[in-house]
Amino acid sequence: MNRFLIGFLTFFVLISGCNADSHKSAEVVAEPSTKPQTQPPGDKKSMTNVKMDTSKGVIMLELDAEKAPLTVANIEAYIKDGFYEGVIFHRVIPNFMVQGGGMNPDMSEKADKRPPVKNEANNGLKNDRGTLAMARTNDPHSASSQFFINLKDNDFLNFTSESPAGWGYTVFGKVTDGMDVVDLIAAVETGQKGYHGDVPTETITINSMTIVE
Repeated sequence: MNRFLIGFLTFFVLISGCNADSHKSAEVVAEPSTKPQTQPPGDKKSMTNVKMDTSKGVIMLELDAEKAPLTVANIEAYIKDGFYEGVIFHRVIPNFMVQGGGMNPDMSEKADKRPPVKNEANNGLKNDRGTLAMARTNDPHSASSQFFINLKDNDFLNFTSESPAGWGYTVFGKVTDGMDVVDLIAAVETGQKGYHGDVPTETITINSMTIVE
């Protein structure tokens, strides 16, 4: 199986939760006709602290609403709805990223998704180690609930232009504590499950995500 870890072709399978040989999507967006969210949420504090409790330990996150207001408002809505309780980290590629936020333990996609969010990757934030970014399909504006944590500086995921190949992946936060937990997740054994590749053989669950006031 071809694992597009580097290079241009990664943009067409990366963060879709699919095996490159299957040419199938993880359906991380709402119906294609659904318009992405484009209205800013209004005045709010620029940073939001989030506690992510996982089966491997606690990861503390800081979400940057100043640089990615639409994305952060979207993630906060999912958190407040309890959407992330029980979903898994379903895709792990060492020295690249760990991805979660939308799949159940049986690798079915969790229902009740919000409309997709307009890509905000042109906000100046980079896909560096420890940053939190939005998962999407090859449609730049298709991000919904899935996210990934960069395990290294992934410059080729950054915004270069407002074109299908140049939009990149929206960074909207970073890990402030618990990167050791992220590295534990990155070290687990992975394999094939159905048409999904790079799936942890040990189920890694997000028990809860809560906003820390």
